[in-house]
Amino acid sequence: MHDAHASRSGETPVPLTASAVLVNKVGLHARPSVKLTQCAKGFSARIELALAADGPWTDAKSPVKVMRVKAPQGATLHFRVTGPDSKAALAAVLALVHDGFGEA
Repeated sequence: MHDAHASRSGETPVPLTASAVLVNKVGLHARPSVKLTQCAKGFSARIELALAADGPWTDAKSPVKVMRVKAPQGATLHFRVTGPDSKAALAAVLALVHDGFGEA
């Protein structure tokens, strides 16, 4: 039987990247940080965010680290995602930001 994952085990994962502008009035405060973290934890992919395209990168699955980003309304959040469900994970976090975390 062929193991589909065996051929990929030695490969270096190429991260998917995208960005989105924070549209909610208070930016990335406590409630949106928790929503983003909960969304990220629903995926096995590694999800990171930054305020600049070249980092520094923050683990999106850590509520404390995400809150420390302190991004205001209008800031651009950059995402870097790697892992088996990276496409779905990236789409989900982008949709959450575009929706204003349900607060816009």
